[in-house]
Amino acid sequence: MVDFSGWHLPIHYGSQLQEHTTVRNSVGMFDVSHMTVLEIQGRDSEAFLRFVLANDIGLLKESGKAMYSAMLNEAGGIIDDVIVYANRPDFLMVVNCSRRATDMAWLAQCVTGFSCQIRERTDLSIIALQGPQALTVFQATGSQEQTQRVAGLKPFQGGYAGDWYLARTGYTGEQGLEIILPHQAAVGLWGQLSDNKVAAIGLGARDTLRLEAGMNLWGNDMDESISPFEANMARTVVMDDHQFVGSAALLAQTEKGVDRQLIGIIMQGKGVLRAQYPVHQGTKVVGKITSGAFSPTLQRGIALARIRSCTGPLSVAIRGKQVPVDRVRLPFARNGRPVYSIMPSAS
Repeated sequence: MVDFSGWHLPIHYGSQLQEHTTVRNSVGMFDVSHMTVLEIQGRDSEAFLRFVLANDIGLLKESGKAMYSAMLNEAGGIIDDVIVYANRPDFLMVVNCSRRATDMAWLAQCVTGFSCQIRERTDLSIIALQGPQALTVFQATGSQEQTQRVAGLKPFQGGYAGDWYLARTGYTGEQGLEIILPHQAAVGLWGQLSDNKVAAIGLGARDTLRLEAGMNLWGNDMDESISPFEANMARTVVMDDHQFVGSAALLAQTEKGVDRQLIGIIMQGKGVLRAQYPVHQGTKVVGKITSGAFSPTLQRGIALARIRSCTGPLSVAIRGKQVPVDRVRLPFARNGRPVYSIMPSAS
């Protein structure tokens, strides 16, 4: 157990490796109640979210759809990455635990002039059920109303079943559900899933799963000095007819040219890649690893690294030795299998 931004959370429940493999092969459950759930309500809810998010929430025309986005500062740096669920005319937004105080202060500052309210739902927990058997397990666990709701959902969709919000989203690269529900109901659901032999999964496996899936972690792969274009998040930015906090800075960056990029790298031989290891192109340091680990699925060292634009083979300095690595197209793994491809060294 470790302190995680004021929460007492498990790194693992016995074996991080086994927990990782369980999620890739069957199903596991995560208590992610440390995440902050916000309800955005009022006439200007959409206009407000279009202003504070780099992705365009206006593209979610209907209730029941979800969107991944970044909340930026005026310089285009990433304050936080969030998931927003449309429940028109209102919205749910889930933000990172470690950024809660900063996010709440920033949103309170930005909401001035908009006719809407931001309500923190401190009465709710979140249980993530992830893995290829996640939906099957939930069908055997939930009520008729809940299972019917889930049966009609596609990835990145969600909706209410009573006072539970059920969403086909996650942080593992596997199919699954994120279930937002009242605290006491969460205790009951956790017990039911445990009785049905669903394994509990800790922070360690959560990190290796998201890394294999090519998903960023705030504080490692992005922060307030990094723009979405430097964090492999260009797809989450909508510039056309969409002015938002940080959009002018992003426009200037695109006109000047983006010199740094976040890439995937994989070891050619044995070993483990760790955060902060320097990345070399020839004799020059061109960047550093932002997140790294041994991949249980690939049985290789993998990492995300932010580097300056360069050509030629890359290597990583490990204990004074240059170890060759391959640049890859992300993600490394999804839905239980490797999906990466090695990029030519001159690209």
